[in-house]
Amino acid sequence: MKVSVDPVLCEANGVCVGILPDVFDLDDDEVLQVRPGELAEGEVESARKSVAACPRNALRLNG
Repeated sequence: MKVSVDPVLCEANGVCVGILPDVFDLDDDEVLQVRPGELAEGEVESARKSVAACPRNALRLNG
């Protein structure tokens, strides 16, 4: 399973970073970065929480 971000919708308020900092990060320009590749099995539930908590619905789980 992978997670992706819609950069048009994302306001980079960092809710997802607080939930899953090993997958999400804000760069120096306050643009959300998502670690490439598949989520580890132990990250899937936190990724679901991140998607649900996103105030702009900018995150998606794929796969």
